[in-house]
Amino acid sequence: MIPVSGFEGQTVALLGLGRSGRATARALKAGGAYPVAWDDSVPAREAAEAEGIELRDLSRQGALHGVACLVTSPGIPHLHPRPHPAIAAALERGIPVDNDIGLFFRSFGSAAFGEFDTVPRVVAVTGSNGKSTTSALIHHVLTEAGRPAQLAGNIGRGVFDLDPARDGEVIVLELSSYQTELARALTPDVAIFTNLSPDHLDRHGGPGGYFAAKRRLFAEGGPDRAVVGVDEVEGLFLAGQLSEGPADARVIRVSVSRRLEDAAWSVVARKGWLAEWRHGRQVASVDLRGVKGLPGSHNHQNACAAWAAARALGLGPREIEPGLNSYPGLPHRSQLIAEAGGVAYVNDSKATNVDAAVMALKAFPRIRWICGGLEKEGGLDALLPAAQASVARAYVIGREAEAFARRLDGIDAEVCTTMDAAVAQAMAEAQPGETVLLAPAAASFDQYDNFEKRGEDFVRAVTSRLR
Repeated sequence: MIPVSGFEGQTVALLGLGRSGRATARALKAGGAYPVAWDDSVPAREAAEAEGIELRDLSRQGALHGVACLVTSPGIPHLHPRPHPAIAAALERGIPVDNDIGLFFRSFGSAAFGEFDTVPRVVAVTGSNGKSTTSALIHHVLTEAGRPAQLAGNIGRGVFDLDPARDGEVIVLELSSYQTELARALTPDVAIFTNLSPDHLDRHGGPGGYFAAKRRLFAEGGPDRAVVGVDEVEGLFLAGQLSEGPADARVIRVSVSRRLEDAAWSVVARKGWLAEWRHGRQVASVDLRGVKGLPGSHNHQNACAAWAAARALGLGPREIEPGLNSYPGLPHRSQLIAEAGGVAYVNDSKATNVDAAVMALKAFPRIRWICGGLEKEGGLDALLPAAQASVARAYVIGREAEAFARRLDGIDAEVCTTMDAAVAQAMAEAQPGETVLLAPAAASFDQYDNFEKRGEDFVRAVTSRLR
């Protein structure tokens, strides 16, 4: 545990008592603060009370009297579409509102760092798509190279479940827009922006607010090194804002669509080859085509970002390449779950928006595509060219499967509704050389609690039929 600093002897209110909320309460206590907490969920309150966390309904009149700070969980709205009543009350009283990420950055350093040969560092990854894979890949590369590292944030453990940093350790954090938008301290040593596509627009008041939330990771603390995907205009804009000019190597530009030899430092992937360039010279390259854990150009972009981060941390190409080749992939993200009869079965349940689904569809030449669910804003038109180029047939799931299928113009689509029916039909019709791919292009909440449950159901349906 990393104790929270700066609130010794003060009362700090916590809104949200999931796993990270309870860990934050423990860290506040360890740092000498007095946490009081609330969650609108009865089971969450009961779990917190069982740990000895004091409960207080923070929405009630006077509940915030004497409170030094309100710490809220990422899933609770603080601005759009409207603030939670407790947050609105804190704002009215002028009480600072923060989250666990902000508390982590203000508390991470300790007196022990002065005794280390190498001060621990933090790598923070944000973006719309690929941030989980990029974060996990950086952690894997570091670990395989024998460097101490921990992974946390929006993936794996909460930040206050981390162990105190060791000499030379690297903390790798995946950060969502919900986390970066509110954190009052954001001071990573290396910050990564993967890409941007429309998502969570209601929560951020539109695309401008969504980009602004991501941009805060770079603007608030000023990382020593920024790794920026420049295949969208927002990334180009961000790189331009952070850089003093073409010779400024503090910004490492990443692309899978263009050559960037004019940049002071860049990492690009084209036709399956990753290449690192510095001041117009290629200094390293690696073949990604045979890396099963990183299929497709979207994963090659993730590999470029991870390579850039590892290089910024001082690793050499020969230390990084084995980690790329041994990376097993994350569950529900281009996860190869089986190969049988010449057919591959891939679980990309995390492809919850159109852009992520497009990347998955481009990764395989001939696809039996399982898609559908709770459709997001913007429609499906943007994925039709990729689907028409690679999809042999679509098998549509979800409560609104028929309406979803009607939007797949030019694609042979079967309305299946359930995962079992879709998998059974796709497996019956799949031919050698094809891929049965779950890439829903939609949220899961019409049928499942989350995308993980949906992916697990796909894995179950496939493996039970292959026995």
